[in-house]
Amino acid sequence: MFKAFLNSLKVKELRSKILFTAGIIVLVRLAANIPCPGVDPIALKEYFDTFKQGSGGSGLVDMFDLFTGGALQEFAIATLGIMPYISASIIMQLLTPVVPALEKMMREGDVGRQKINQYTRYLTVLICLVQGAVAATAMINPEKINLPRPASPLVYDSGTFFICMTVIILTCGTMILVWLGEQITERGIGNGVSLIITIGIIARLPSAITQLVDLAKSGGGVTGIRFTSVHLLILFAIFGLVTAATIMLTLGQRRVPIQMVRKGYGNAKSQTGTTYMPLKVNFSGVMPIIFAGAILQVLMVLVRYFTFTREYLEPFLDFGGLWYNVIYGIMIILFSFFWVSNQFNPIQISDNLKKEGAFIPGIRPGQPTADFLDSTMTRVTLAGAFMLLFLALFPTLLYSNLKLPYMVASFFGGTSLLIMVGVVLDTLNQLESQLTMRNYEGFLKHGKIRGRRG
Repeated sequence: MFKAFLNSLKVKELRSKILFTAGIIVLVRLAANIPCPGVDPIALKEYFDTFKQGSGGSGLVDMFDLFTGGALQEFAIATLGIMPYISASIIMQLLTPVVPALEKMMREGDVGRQKINQYTRYLTVLICLVQGAVAATAMINPEKINLPRPASPLVYDSGTFFICMTVIILTCGTMILVWLGEQITERGIGNGVSLIITIGIIARLPSAITQLVDLAKSGGGVTGIRFTSVHLLILFAIFGLVTAATIMLTLGQRRVPIQMVRKGYGNAKSQTGTTYMPLKVNFSGVMPIIFAGAILQVLMVLVRYFTFTREYLEPFLDFGGLWYNVIYGIMIILFSFFWVSNQFNPIQISDNLKKEGAFIPGIRPGQPTADFLDSTMTRVTLAGAFMLLFLALFPTLLYSNLKLPYMVASFFGGTSLLIMVGVVLDTLNQLESQLTMRNYEGFLKHGKIRGRRG
């Protein structure tokens, strides 16, 4: 593997792409460490240091901070991160099949996709304006989002000017990150937007390891027992197993055999060839976890905003609680099937197979093929949804039951691990392809890395 990395640097074109990508990553990390004007960095650091590990507020703050690469604790110009663009992209993907105008644009090819991308950017700006206003208001008065009151003001000027200035800066910061991500996709290695998210998550890994080692030294963190170095080794072993399970879920697929019929010329007989159609076990990827988490976050804000609902509904939305996990798990399963039903069209696939003269052995073309694909995909999705459910709930269980810091528990599954595994596999797959094209040995001596689109 190390030889493959050295070979990557020997190829001039590939070396330029790697260095370009590394330069963009440096700029992204720089944006995550430049505070917004008007913020008191000393008071902000003291405020975050006062959070008690194991509290619901700490878990939520750590969750947001994880996906911004630590920008939230600095209240940097990249505090919103690139998640508003991800949210806008998800909304556009969901609207495309149900809005005739958007569906027509998608069928127009590159021109239509460029228009949809432009609409996605407009929606990103709108989301940034809303989230930026909420973030600026929370800096002035954290109690509005149910966070503890700071000992001293976090901003120098709590007027309207600070809110307007912060909203503009945070919006511009997100749009710059989007542009940098597009530059990586066009001129670098890997998917730029996904790579920026992954780098932000990996940037919090040293902090999580430090917290875990401190727990082993202090003996705290696990309910009812003393946390020792033995437990530390057990957690590292569990991390390896969970990572292996995540890789299996990401690459897992059900191969449906396809028989291809090629007609010969003149008096030649028709020839047949065999291939397969891969039905991914985790077709929806990390989207169900993102959907479920986003909806629960909105519900928590609404419940805490209206006083008369707190007494009855807040226990059901207590972060890390039993009912929270039950609702979270049900929503993940439902959204897994929702995403598949929205993106996987067995009737269209059946029609395409029929037009190309292909068929599934033992299944008649047309509606029987569509029914077979639909039932097969349903069973595959059910298995993938329960596996995704386990990976999503495992960090929450570690956080709520073993009292591990959320920053540590989040690396044992959930959105962060799924994103890291998927993006790393995609990036290595691109490097593997580039090396193979230039007659260099890839990262594996036998076989090859399979990307998520395999």
